[in-house]
Amino acid sequence: MASSPAPSIAPTARASGGPGANYLPALSILTTLFFMWGFLTCLNDIIIPHLKAVFELTYFRAMLVQFCFFAAYAIMSVPSGLIVEKIGYKRGIIIGLGGAALGCVLFYPAAGIRSFELFLFAFFVLASGITLLQVAANPYVAILGKPETASSRLTLTQAFNSLGTTIAPYFGSVLILANAVKSPDELKAMSSADVVAYKVAEASSVQLPYLALAGALILVAIGIAMCRLPTIAASEASGEGDNGNVDHLHTSAWGYRHLVLGAVGIFAYVGGEVAIGSLIVNFLQDLQIDGMTIEKAGKLLMFYWGGAMVGRFIGSVVMRYVKPSLALTVHATAVILLVILSILAKGQIAMWSILAVGLFNSIMFPTIFTLAINGLGKHTGQGSGILCMAIVGGALVPALQGILADHIGLQLSFVIPVLCYAYIVYYGLFGSKPAHHGAALRA
Repeated sequence: MASSPAPSIAPTARASGGPGANYLPALSILTTLFFMWGFLTCLNDIIIPHLKAVFELTYFRAMLVQFCFFAAYAIMSVPSGLIVEKIGYKRGIIIGLGGAALGCVLFYPAAGIRSFELFLFAFFVLASGITLLQVAANPYVAILGKPETASSRLTLTQAFNSLGTTIAPYFGSVLILANAVKSPDELKAMSSADVVAYKVAEASSVQLPYLALAGALILVAIGIAMCRLPTIAASEASGEGDNGNVDHLHTSAWGYRHLVLGAVGIFAYVGGEVAIGSLIVNFLQDLQIDGMTIEKAGKLLMFYWGGAMVGRFIGSVVMRYVKPSLALTVHATAVILLVILSILAKGQIAMWSILAVGLFNSIMFPTIFTLAINGLGKHTGQGSGILCMAIVGGALVPALQGILADHIGLQLSFVIPVLCYAYIVYYGLFGSKPAHHGAALRA
C-alpha cells in the first residue's frame, strides 16, 4: 500500500467487566455522539446549495465543501489513532467534541467576511473533530457486548446517527434556506449595493445556527467528562478473532483481505451516499415539479435521511437473524435499481425513487464496518483506523460527480453512485469472506 497503515488504537478485542457486564449506560451515552455527528454531517447537504447560490459556484466548486469535510478523514485518521492510543477513548472523545465545536465557531467569521475559502477551512476543522469521534466510538460500540451481535449493536447506534441526519435538513431549511435565493437575472436587476447587502445577509444566516451547535457540542463534552465509561482491554497476544480462529501470519490489519476490501467498500458507500445527499436539493429543483422551492426541496431531504433512520431501527432487530453479507447485497442491489430509475424517470417518480435510496442505505455502513473488522483480534484498533481513512470517499466521489454534472447534466451524473453500489454488491457476495493463512494481501 502507498500510504502508511493507521496506527493501532490501543489494540482492542473486548471491554472490561466480564460476560455479565451491563454496557447499556455506556451505549446510551455513545448514541448521543452518533446523533451529533450525524446532524452536523447532514447539515452540509443544506449548506451546499446555499453556498452555491451565495458564491455563484459551479457544481464542482460546491462539492469542494464535501471534499474538505471528508478529506479530514484521510488526513486526520492516523493522528486520531495516535491520540486515542496515547490518552484513551474517553479523553479522545472529549477532544474530538472540542475540535468539532471550534469548527462550528469558525463559521461565524467565514460568514462575516464572506470568504468561501474560510468556510472550507471551517468544514475541515469540524470534520477533524468528528473523525476523532468516529475512530474512538465505532470500535467501542462494536466491542461493548457479544461479538455475534456487533452488527446489530452498531446498526442501532447508527440509527440514532440517522435521527440526527433526519432532523438536520428541516433545521437547516427553516433557519438557512427560508429566504428565497435570488436568480442571476434578479441579481442583475439590483444595484451593486443591494447585491452586496443581499449576499452578506445570505452568508450570515449560518452564523447563529452554528454557534448554537458549538454550544451543544461543548455541553456534550462536559457530560462525557462527568460520566464513567468502561475501559477497553487489549486482546491476547494470540490475536483471536470473533470466531476464535488464530492467524499467526498476520502482523498488521493490512494482512486481512476482507478488511482491505472492506475499506474500499466504505470508500464506495460513503462516496455514493454523500454524493446523492449533497445533490438532492438541486436535483429536485431540476425536475421542475410545481411549487418546488429550494426550502421545500431541503425539507424533502428529510425523507432520504429519515428512510435511513427507519431502516436502521428495523435493521437492528432483523440483523440478529439475517446473515450480514446477504443483507448488504440485497440492500445495495435495491439502491442500484432506484438510482437507475431516478436517472431514467422524471417528475414525482424520479423524486421518490432518489429519496427512497436512504431506506436501503440504512444498514450498509455498520454492516461493512463489522464485516471488515471480523476476526482481526488484536488488530481491531488498526483496522478501525483504516476504515475511517476510507471515509475519504465522501470527499472524492461527490467531486467526481460534480465534474460530471457540469459537463453532462446533473441527472445523468448519478451514474457515479451506481458504480459505487455495484462494488458493494461484490463485497457482500465475495469480498467480505475472511481469508486466513496465506490468503492475505501484503502491505
